[in-house]
Amino acid sequence: MKKLALHWQIIIGLVLGVVWAILSSKFGWSEFTLNWIAPFGTIFINLLKLIAVPLVLFSIINGVANIGDPSSLGRMGGKTLLAYLITTILAVTVGLTLVNLMVPGKLVDEQSRIDNRISYEIWAASEGLEIKDGINYLQDPAYMQRAKEISDISGKELQDAVVNEKMQTASKAKEAGPLQPLVDIVPQNIFISLGDNGLMLQVIFFALFFGISLLFIPRDKAQPVMDFMDGVMEVFLKMVDLVMRAAPFFVFALLAGVVSQMAGDDINKVTEIFKGLSWYSLAVFLGLMLMIFVVYPLIVKIFIKGISYIGFFKAISPAQTLAFSTSSSAATLPVTMECVEDNLGVDKKITSFVLPIGATVNMDGTCLYQAVAVVFLAQLHMIDLTLGQQLTIVLTATLASIGSAAVPSAGLVMLIIVLQSVGLNPAWIAIILPVDRILDMCRTVVNVTGDATVSSLIAKSEGMLNYPGRNLRKGW
Repeated sequence: MKKLALHWQIIIGLVLGVVWAILSSKFGWSEFTLNWIAPFGTIFINLLKLIAVPLVLFSIINGVANIGDPSSLGRMGGKTLLAYLITTILAVTVGLTLVNLMVPGKLVDEQSRIDNRISYEIWAASEGLEIKDGINYLQDPAYMQRAKEISDISGKELQDAVVNEKMQTASKAKEAGPLQPLVDIVPQNIFISLGDNGLMLQVIFFALFFGISLLFIPRDKAQPVMDFMDGVMEVFLKMVDLVMRAAPFFVFALLAGVVSQMAGDDINKVTEIFKGLSWYSLAVFLGLMLMIFVVYPLIVKIFIKGISYIGFFKAISPAQTLAFSTSSSAATLPVTMECVEDNLGVDKKITSFVLPIGATVNMDGTCLYQAVAVVFLAQLHMIDLTLGQQLTIVLTATLASIGSAAVPSAGLVMLIIVLQSVGLNPAWIAIILPVDRILDMCRTVVNVTGDATVSSLIAKSEGMLNYPGRNLRKGW
C-alpha cells in the first residue's frame, strides 16, 4: 500500500483535531483535552520555534555569503523588498474593497449599532477627540437616558486583561520617537535577540551584517566560516525532517486544544460567539482566499511561464497546511524553505535570503485582516470612514506589518496602532478576539503563500529557478 503523503496526513490530523474538540465539548471532556492533549500542540510549536530562529540566522548568513558579489546582494535585496511591498499593498486593497462592498458591520441589528455609536461618542469625548463624521447622538434628547446607561457599561469594557495588556504594548510603540523602529532593528546583544521571537528583525540585521562582512574578507579566511554555516544548516534541516514525521499527531493535538479552549464544555457558546461575527469573518476569509487562489497564482502566471496553477499549490501545500495549524510564519519557515527549494526548484541562495526576510517583513494576510477589521469596527459603531482615512489605514497597516512578529496573534497588537491612527477606540479589539485565532490560521497561509510567490519571482529574475517541470530562462 502506497504511503499517504505528509500533507494529507496533516490535513487528516487537522480534521480529527476539530472533531475531537467538538466531541469533548459535547461530552464534557474539555478539561481532559486541555490537560492531556493540548500540551503536545504547544510542544510542537516550541520545537518549530526552537529550529526556526537559529535557522533564520544561519540561512541568511549562508545565503548572503554565497552570493559572492556584493553588488548582487544589493540588487536582490531591492527586488525582494519591492516585491513584498507590492503584494502587501495589493492585500490591503483587496481587504478594503471587500469590506466596503459587503459592509459587514451594517448587517448587525440597528439598536446594537446605535448603542455602539453612543459608546464611541462617550469614549471620544473622554479622550478629547473629534467625532469622525460630525454626527453627535449625545446631543439628541432621545438617546440621553441610553447614553447614561451605556456610560456605566463603557467603564467596565476596559477591564478585560487581555485587551489592557495589548493596549499597553501598543502605547509604548506609539509613544516612541519617529526613528525608534530603526533603533529597534539594531541589537545590543544578539544572544538576547535570539531568545525572543519579537526581536526577529534584530536577528535578520545581525545575519545580514555578518554575511556582508564575510563578502569583504579574503576568501581563504571566509571559507571555513561558510563551511561551518553550511554544516549547521544541514543539522537544522534534519531536525525539521525529524519533527515533521510526527506532525500529523502534533497538529491533531494543536487543533483539539485551540477549539476546546474556545468552546469549553458548552458547544452552543461557540455558536453564539461566531454568529455575531460571521459576516466580518466571511469578509476576511474571502479576502484571504482571493489572495491565495487568485492574486498569487496570477502573479506567478504573468511573470513565470511553466508553473501550472495546480503545480504551484501542489508544491507548497505542505507549508500551507502547517501554516494553518501553527499560525506562525516563523515556525513554518523550515518547511516553506524545503517546499520552495525541492518542489518549485528555487535555488538555495535565493530561499536562504528571501524567505527568512519574508517570514518577518511580508505579512500580507495580517495587513488584509487589519484593513477589514478597522473598517468593520467603524461600521459596527455607525462611523463612515472617508477615503483619506482608509488610505491612512493602508499606509499604517503596511508599516505595522513590518514590525509584526511572525508568531500567533501578533497582528492584534499592531491592529491597536492602526485603530489609533484613524482615531478609533483601540479597546474595540475585544469585539473580534473570539474569532481571531481561526482567522489568524487563515492569514498565516496567505503570508506563507506570498513568501513562496516572491521567492519564485526573485529566483526567476536572477536565473536561479529550475522548476522540475520546465527549465526557465533569466529575466522577467
